[in-house]
Amino acid sequence: MAFFRIDRDAPLTVEEAWHRVTDWPAHGAGVPLTRVRVVTAGPTRVGSRFTARTGLGRLGFDDPMEVVRWEPPAPGEGPGRAAGLCRMEKRGRMIIGWAEITVRETPAGTRVGWTEELRVRGLPRFCDGLLARAGRSVFGHTLAGLLAGGPSRGADG
Repeated sequence: MAFFRIDRDAPLTVEEAWHRVTDWPAHGAGVPLTRVRVVTAGPTRVGSRFTARTGLGRLGFDDPMEVVRWEPPAPGEGPGRAAGLCRMEKRGRMIIGWAEITVRETPAGTRVGWTEELRVRGLPRFCDGLLARAGRSVFGHTLAGLLAGGPSRGADG
């Protein structure tokens, strides 16, 4: 399995950072040739599902995910403490694994963490290092774009 972690600081409130990084359709804007479709209705919660479709036309693959842990920021949490946590399980035919997004208050705003472990079926294990570097690059760019974007409605709005 390929494993990577990304941390980004942003001069945002924890709540605004949380809304930006849990705006699932907005994730597609940062990943080349990808669109994200929310499958379940209503606000994000445990059991919510969405699919990232990467490709051109009929040539591509789906990366279906399900939220298995959903802990939005709670008021009154102090600096450095976890203020929000979302864990998703990847349940596709081609990509399996998990991803976690955390937000923490800092003196200058918020620190967002993205941790992911994934496996691409059929890809030899010796490619895990390359896959981790590619994931760190693509999702680092995506995370930076989400945090730099304008106010969003977020997954609940």
